[in-house]
Amino acid sequence: MNRTKNLAASAAIAAAAVATIAFAAQDNGNDALGVMNAKVSLVDAINVAQQHASGRAARAEYEHSKQGWVYDVEVVSGRKVFDVRVDAAKGTVISSVEDKMDRDDDQDKED
Repeated sequence: MNRTKNLAASAAIAAAAVATIAFAAQDNGNDALGVMNAKVSLVDAINVAQQHASGRAARAEYEHSKQGWVYDVEVVSGRKVFDVRVDAAKGTVISSVEDKMDRDDDQDKED
């Protein structure tokens, strides 16, 4: 049953991401369009992050960092929140940091 809930949550996040990418396509300078070239899908990255942090994804973004293209996935595990970065080319976890405060996205980034 948890697997079904995780798949449903992943599907919902992926649907929201696709809608975001479709909206972003209107702006030719948007980095989000790069997700079309990613070897690892957003759904797969979310699943990797959820397994790594033993929780459920609440947010996911595709972004460019010093490590290259990554998925930044926020995972809630019990009463903790983790920012998990997944390599978009390899599907491996680059980093996982507990987010001790609910901060806006600009402060969460580890570029």
